[in-house]
Amino acid sequence: MKSFIPVLVTCIIVGIAGHAVAQNYTNLLQDKSLRHWTLPNGNPVEEGWSFDPDGALHLVGKGDNILTQGEYQNFDLWFDFRISEKGNSGIKYRVQKYETSWLGPEYQIQDDAAFPNQEAKHNTASLYDLVDRSNPIFERRYLPINDWNVGRIIVQDNRIRHWMNGNLIIDEHTESPHFSDAVHASKFKDTEGFGKNCSGKIMLTDHGTEVWYRNVYIRNLNGCAQVP
Repeated sequence: MKSFIPVLVTCIIVGIAGHAVAQNYTNLLQDKSLRHWTLPNGNPVEEGWSFDPDGALHLVGKGDNILTQGEYQNFDLWFDFRISEKGNSGIKYRVQKYETSWLGPEYQIQDDAAFPNQEAKHNTASLYDLVDRSNPIFERRYLPINDWNVGRIIVQDNRIRHWMNGNLIIDEHTESPHFSDAVHASKFKDTEGFGKNCSGKIMLTDHGTEVWYRNVYIRNLNGCAQVP
């Protein structure tokens, strides 16, 4: 599948001095570097995560979860992903530390064909363990595991959306009764305030299987109008 590379300038806001400030995308894998990322303890990423010759970030072996150095409140994140056979991974966002665990809402990534009997809310592009699709008409268009899929996450205030290969999958509001009910029925039911914090880090998870990412771009949406 042809990758999407975002247009660099897509949102204009007015700065405190009255000047227009362009909100550009940042390449989180610029120059095959992990300088934007750390381990949960704050140390540099040195094992497990490495770059393939074509520039894709590849997790093989034990690499641990990795988190962005900075936090993001409102953002637009694009990424290409590929998962190994029977693989399981995901991208978490607005991640904060709850006691000893780093937690946040998750864009699930896995080999769906390997888990035909699992709950739908664990499928790729779902809001992991919370919501499969926000509307039954939202079409899931998941490509085979050897192909690259294109994901997108937009978070603005209390609204979160997931796309896969151009199709909207998740459109949820974290202050809605539906979201609260989903949390209470999930593994996060005893985590007070789960998913309702207004900012946090981006996390690439290590669940013990191989996963690949490329073209990981993010832009800050603070001060921007709602993205349609």
